[in-house]
Amino acid sequence: MMGGDVLGERARLTPHNTALKVFPAGQTYTYYELDQRAIRCAQVWEGLGIVKGDRVGILAENRVEYVDAFFAAGKTGVILVPLSTRLAARELIGIVADCGLKALMYSGHYAGMAKELRSAGIAHWIALDGGEADAKDFSTAAARQAPHLFRAARFDPEDVYCLLYTSGTTGDPKGVMLPHRMIAFNGYNTAACWGLREDDVAPIFTPMYHAGGLSVFLVPIFVVGGRIVLHEKFDAREVWRGIEAEGATVVFGVPTTFKMLMEAPEFATAEVRSVRWFISGGAPLPASIAEACRRRGIAFKQGYGLTEVGVNCFAMTAEDVERKAGSIGKPMMFTEARLAAADGREVARGETGELWLRGPHVCKGYWNNPQATAAALDAEGWFHTGDLARQDEEGYFYIAGRLKDMIISGGMNIYPAEVERELVLHPAIEDASIVGVPDAKWGEAAVAFVVVRPGKTLTAGEVTDYLSRRLAKIKLPKEVVFLEALPRSPYGKVRKSELRERYETLRLKAEKGRQGA
Repeated sequence: MMGGDVLGERARLTPHNTALKVFPAGQTYTYYELDQRAIRCAQVWEGLGIVKGDRVGILAENRVEYVDAFFAAGKTGVILVPLSTRLAARELIGIVADCGLKALMYSGHYAGMAKELRSAGIAHWIALDGGEADAKDFSTAAARQAPHLFRAARFDPEDVYCLLYTSGTTGDPKGVMLPHRMIAFNGYNTAACWGLREDDVAPIFTPMYHAGGLSVFLVPIFVVGGRIVLHEKFDAREVWRGIEAEGATVVFGVPTTFKMLMEAPEFATAEVRSVRWFISGGAPLPASIAEACRRRGIAFKQGYGLTEVGVNCFAMTAEDVERKAGSIGKPMMFTEARLAAADGREVARGETGELWLRGPHVCKGYWNNPQATAAALDAEGWFHTGDLARQDEEGYFYIAGRLKDMIISGGMNIYPAEVERELVLHPAIEDASIVGVPDAKWGEAAVAFVVVRPGKTLTAGEVTDYLSRRLAKIKLPKEVVFLEALPRSPYGKVRKSELRERYETLRLKAEKGRQGA
């Protein structure tokens, strides 16, 4: 049986190895100690009558109790629902109603938010920091348990392990059903294909309510018996101190966090000899960030994944990083990748198509949403990612952008990522994004939003001249808009809908000006 209790299996093999250190507080836990904590958490749930299939939410910053709850789910069959701390109470109430939470674990930081959820019909409240009259004190309850009496539940590999709710940028958040099989396979396959080792040390500073916080690197590092350095939240200076003090070897982040790490004063002086490589995911990585790291002697990889298919789907060696700049690598073992045209036929190598993925790392679909599941997962098990990509002759994949962001101008396809890659290579451009806007003549046209590096100057004509030497005329933006910064999500994705709204505002303002002239 492929189960998700990776911690329990690792604790059986190397119980006395250090599994986790909280930074900078300094508490350390062996695999045995961490496994005992997870069992106590499971027993607290059992004491409240929470059984296999029930949903338990957690609303908290990164902390050891988050790890307890995640692996308690792997022992009990209880479905864990990590809740985003960035959502408003109204949004959280919608998620609570959708998944039918039976209990909510919450930290002192979010006690106020928990109070706003009191009307949502949750039966049990578990306070991680105590002090709540109407809630069970988790620490006290856990201390009273007897782990030696615990018996782990048996479950099918297809039983749901956790529900991760998507951001909902295109509608209401959807609960992605991650089964035990998916959690375990992603851990083992990442460890094997990324070459993780028992002596690897990985910081976690991305939120644990996000797939990246759980799957890169928590589960894979525990598969090989390495060590996690857990940060409560992202703080660039603290992360650099942790990398240096703990001898981090592999580091995952999103473009936004890596940008802040590069801008921190510690970047120039931090001791990085222990680091084998950095890897970025969640959004396209600006070439300038990878290049800055390479100048510091750090190999920098671009990863790819989705909550629905596991956040680790491709792999490449550190040696190929520069030779295949911009590539996400090759599909990992037992990962089938297909590039499909609009009619479903497979496109030729070198051509761009929608990326479909199939394998044991793919989710079961969306909770209580058969329509969305059917739209994303076809009858043959292919997950339609909505991302556009191409494959070169050596089998390396390159992301070309989102299918919904593709621009069709005069019947020709324009892939924003292709133009964006050229823009950020300009020495005066710090950041850039391409969006499509309505055009009376061509149907759609591209507009470039550009952020100029501090101390540099650039005109729209210079941008167009630069691109015209690198791209076909049809791909050139019809306008260039300069911004101080691009609007991005917490995970680094450019909010292109906001850029379109800004462009429309500018267009209407210019039209009004012409009418008044």
